[in-house]
Amino acid sequence: MRALTNALESGRVHHAFLFTGTRGVGKTTIARILAKSLNCETGMTATPCGQCAACREIDEGRFVDLIEVDAASRTKVDDTRELLDNVQYAPARGRYKVYLIDEVHMLSAHSFNALLKTLEEPPPHVKFLLATTDPQKLPVTVLSRCLQFNLKRFPPGMIFKRLTEIAQAEKIEFEPDALRLVARSAEGSMRDALSLLDQVIAFGGNKLTAADTRTMLGTLDRSQVFSIVDAVASRDARKVLECVEQLDERAPEYREVLAEMAAVLQKIALVQAVPDLQLDEADDIETYRRLATTLTPEDTQLFYQIAIVARRDLELAPEAKAGFEMALLRMLAFAVADEGTIAATTPTSTPAPRPAAAAPPPVGGSAASQAAPKQSAAPASEWSKIVEQLNLTGPASQLAVHSVLIAKEGNRIRLALDAEAEPYRRPALEERLTQALSTHFGETIVVEMSLATQATNTPARQQKAAADDRMQGARTAIDNDPNIRAMRDVFGATVQPDSIRPAD
Repeated sequence: MRALTNALESGRVHHAFLFTGTRGVGKTTIARILAKSLNCETGMTATPCGQCAACREIDEGRFVDLIEVDAASRTKVDDTRELLDNVQYAPARGRYKVYLIDEVHMLSAHSFNALLKTLEEPPPHVKFLLATTDPQKLPVTVLSRCLQFNLKRFPPGMIFKRLTEIAQAEKIEFEPDALRLVARSAEGSMRDALSLLDQVIAFGGNKLTAADTRTMLGTLDRSQVFSIVDAVASRDARKVLECVEQLDERAPEYREVLAEMAAVLQKIALVQAVPDLQLDEADDIETYRRLATTLTPEDTQLFYQIAIVARRDLELAPEAKAGFEMALLRMLAFAVADEGTIAATTPTSTPAPRPAAAAPPPVGGSAASQAAPKQSAAPASEWSKIVEQLNLTGPASQLAVHSVLIAKEGNRIRLALDAEAEPYRRPALEERLTQALSTHFGETIVVEMSLATQATNTPARQQKAAADDRMQGARTAIDNDPNIRAMRDVFGATVQPDSIRPAD
């Protein structure tokens, strides 16, 4: 609002202002404050005193030179003409005669024409303050004559802070989680937040608890959404279905559950993109950060897409619960391949590692044999077997499969990380790998990880090479198939290479 402040302080105030934004973000409130700024008895100022007769009368809705109009109830052209007939007369008390027209987009075309004539040649003592939730419905000719201000939604953190101040001022006993639920349910509208707060206070008997608030709002416990995301991330189909059964006991609206899942996954994606990102205080930051290290960024994007598409298509399902279960099973049935494409897989399937072409370096042998291992050498087949047995998931698994074993000296394991996988080299992931190795070997393991200076034959590269071999075999089989050849020769058919998938 710097433009308004500068205009008021300089005395060069435009004759028409348009305030746009969703419900409850303060459009008419700002318009009334502007009316006070224009007519404050201390002078035209960006900070009206609030104490003079003009300011008090505007607050009380009885200032004669502030004409407030609800366009939704006065859409006829005769109403508009009657309203504008008095524009030519000077203000009775104030410095300016102010017309505040709320929901101005509801005016008819003829009413807009009548208003436009006044906007084109406004008297110097008149200011128009227009407010609307739908500026697209205003004629361009009206828009071009107004200074437009788009008011943004309030972030949940700001709403939560304001609700906390109100609850403390009113001496209401409350749980912070209760106010967080109200802040999220308001969807950016401060007015809706205040209305919901009144309802929750009435429902809870002057004591706000998260349980009562959740019951009144009909919202889902976000911890249940976190549990479902956890189960999906761990590829545990049985756990996923158990979570659904527990959720079904509350008879939820599954479309809203999918919306909650999408919201959680979106926050996870933000944390994955910017690990030190500060989310607003109305969110469970630590849980988001934990899930951000459990899921890969690719899986997060895939699950988010599945959730929003399933929400759109839920009404096509034979039953809402069944549609929700199928959305979760679809998340389990797909994984993101190394090359970035989506490939079907079972929750527990793992591509078969390709045998190492070179002999593995010794593990735990003499110091002389391990003194100068070459990082370009193929990793030991033993490391591939160890990685399979660690049962790691998410980014920690990627850290392991993109590494190659250099040596194991007592309880000390030296690994070289493929340079292409350097983004996975994070303290939290290295700690998870160290813990998994300690459990596997039954002793406290110390991991020393360095960055490989050249390409290494990691398990990930072996898996990709094996997948490439299977793909090449599938394409060769298609090329040699007599039926395919016949269709090519007779009908001029062609094979789309991207449509070929290995049978296994």
